[in-house]
Amino acid sequence: MHLAISAEALDAGITRDYVLYLTSNRILIGAEVDKILSLSAFTLVLAVAITRARSLLVRSVAEGTAARDLSRFFAPEIARQITASERRIAAGHGEPREAAILNLDLRGFTRLAQTVTPDEAIALLADYQGRMVPLIQANGGSIDKFLGDGILATFGAAVPPTSHAADALRAVDAVMADVDAWNAARTAAGQAPLRVGAAVATGRIIFGAVGDETRLEYTVIGEAVNLSAKLEKATKDEGVRALATAETYALARAQG
Repeated sequence: MHLAISAEALDAGITRDYVLYLTSNRILIGAEVDKILSLSAFTLVLAVAITRARSLLVRSVAEGTAARDLSRFFAPEIARQITASERRIAAGHGEPREAAILNLDLRGFTRLAQTVTPDEAIALLADYQGRMVPLIQANGGSIDKFLGDGILATFGAAVPPTSHAADALRAVDAVMADVDAWNAARTAAGQAPLRVGAAVATGRIIFGAVGDETRLEYTVIGEAVNLSAKLEKATKDEGVRALATAETYALARAQG
């Protein structure tokens, strides 16, 4: 049995009367077309919004992952600058800063490393760095680089300074307190105590990227950098654990 719908029957279901359309099951052609167009436009807008939201989410996750990965090789502040930078990072661009430079040195490590296995030497170095780095960062410092058993840290270079001298000297206090606790634990375990030297200098430095197209590195350049390194070596001659310039000490007091 076949059902056939006549043209008359179809015409009977269609109306041009808007009131009749609202109060009955009749079809108003214009209204149905508007519905279809509205639904199509809404679907298109929704699809574009979902696509853009997905793209932003993927980008956000990728940037967050990149920042976390970079933070393993750079100071967190520098990693954020690299991932957030809208321009290509290249050598030759520097920014002036008033900063504090901290140099740390694990005394006698080279001689000690010759008396233990390579694994023991690296484990000791990792223990030392694992203790010092969080203390420096907790006091506002950024790790510029590891120099064997030395650590070069900056305060106010990667981020414009507010209390760079005071932060650096607070970091030195925290480092020395931790070294005392570390040595107490080592002595209790029958191990020889270790000595750490520190020095801080402040002044105007240049912060920027150096290197070439295949290898870039953020670093600091300036008299304060050289002076801090020389002061750290002078702690041995002076028989002290830490030294700072008078300018640094006065500035730290002024900064609280």
